[in-house]
Amino acid sequence: MPPFEVPEGDPFGPHNLPYGVFSHAGSQERTVGVRLGDHVLDAGAAARALGSPYASLLARPTLNPLLAAGRTAWSDVRRALTAWVTVPAHQETVAPFLHPLSSVTLHLPFEVADYVDFYASENHARNVGRIFRPDAADSLTPNWKHLPIGYHGRSGTVVVSGTDVVRPSGQRKAPADPAPVFGPSVRLDIEAEVGFVVGVPSEMGSPVALDGFREHVFGLCLLNDWSARDIQAWEYVPLGPFLGKSFATSVSAWITPLDALEEARVAPPERTHPLLPYLDDSGEEPGGYDLRISVAINGHVVSEPPFSTMYWTAAQQLAHMTVNGASLRTGDLYGSGTVSGPEPAQRGSLLELTWNGRDPLELPDGKRAFLEDGDVVTLSAWAPGTAGVRVGLGEVTGRVVSG
Repeated sequence: MPPFEVPEGDPFGPHNLPYGVFSHAGSQERTVGVRLGDHVLDAGAAARALGSPYASLLARPTLNPLLAAGRTAWSDVRRALTAWVTVPAHQETVAPFLHPLSSVTLHLPFEVADYVDFYASENHARNVGRIFRPDAADSLTPNWKHLPIGYHGRSGTVVVSGTDVVRPSGQRKAPADPAPVFGPSVRLDIEAEVGFVVGVPSEMGSPVALDGFREHVFGLCLLNDWSARDIQAWEYVPLGPFLGKSFATSVSAWITPLDALEEARVAPPERTHPLLPYLDDSGEEPGGYDLRISVAINGHVVSEPPFSTMYWTAAQQLAHMTVNGASLRTGDLYGSGTVSGPEPAQRGSLLELTWNGRDPLELPDGKRAFLEDGDVVTLSAWAPGTAGVRVGLGEVTGRVVSG
């Protein structure tokens, strides 16, 4: 089938057009690509061939120049790309720049500036509370319904899908141990998340309001927040996660622009506590997204977390992390937090799926309480689009290797 003839219903048709960065086999030169079906368009080369003014944004080794260009440019470039792959008059010029996905290497699509991770699923937060505080009157901490809880991560260890994840080592101490020991984590876990990619920076001292979300955030990706639960448990009091999280964060190779997800916008769950004005989205357009996530271990689906259940929206998270005047930078990445639904089969971490190892998963290749060396974890997702056509969000995969 010619590359322009994408099958009807293909989740990577012209209605989607996510952005990535690729190189050809045997070449170190990277450039911006746009996915169409099972091909990738060399967007910069096509722009130059067509005499487009957007070549300066697209003929780059990273998405950062496009991210920084702002919403008007994002919309204009998307319209141009749509025309290049759908208007017959452009096909002869554009066709040489469409390459089979199987023939290219995909890379981290943008240079990550800061990385922040949130804790926005009430289902996940309550599960964690029930596991670690079973006798508490409320499984949520007192602040949870009043602000999006988050922490700063390590941007230097954000890696693209397909990168092996080395089992981390660190201190750990079981409750019955007399002293901590050092060694490889024996409770390696995943967290199924969605990452939001900041394009337009903000000035230090200038908070970003809820209605500024779409002016600053370019799009989203899938994100796996790898977690060493035993290292995390020993270190996290009183300052929160550190080495138990910072060793690796995997992201998908494709960034889906927000403009491709208009049909997936939904209202978030009903708020049960009054919100302070800077977080009150009752008068805003729907801030949630209907994203259907699947979690697989060694090819076996173990969970299907629904993103539509997330209590805190990406706009609220952006408003909260800048309300103190902290600035945004092009390439900032923030994770939604683990996505977990209300049902056991919708939990987004092994911590929850196995109830902290008490109830191991039964997989075709054996039981799993936590990840073993050689395990391959794949997150994939899609969103509803126009006329029932799915918008593919790609996948993020990683294989655990010994340290």
